[in-house]
Amino acid sequence: MLISRPKSVLAGSRGPAAVPRRDGGQVVPLIAVLIVVMGAIAFGVVTVGGVLIDRAVARSAADAAALAAAAGDDTDAAEVARANGADLVRVVRGGDEVEVTVEVGRTQARARARAVRTVVPPPGEVVTPSAVPRSGDAIP
Repeated sequence: MLISRPKSVLAGSRGPAAVPRRDGGQVVPLIAVLIVVMGAIAFGVVTVGGVLIDRAVARSAADAAALAAAAGDDTDAAEVARANGADLVRVVRGGDEVEVTVEVGRTQARARARAVRTVVPPPGEVVTPSAVPRSGDAIP
């Protein structure tokens, strides 16, 4: 009885000098590299997203603090900035205008506002132009 050998999966499989193939482990390093690359991309997206969120929060807080500083004083501006998640860095006043700088994380934002005082008459009363105070006039 003749026993035949099973066909082996050999490179070339042309006789006894054939070399076995060993390429089954080449997928593992490829997957490892892909995992590292995907992790780096995810880290970058999270970092950039955090910076963009800080910038938006800083802009909103600066706007609100500038309006509060124009209508009130620096203490009001600091409270409004804190309520909006920012720290008040600086308030610069020049006449009717005020410029406020706030900081959120490592992001700073500036905003300007102007104090506008309008007189709203009681219902039924007519206001003449001479009765409206001008900029710099004392308001009773």
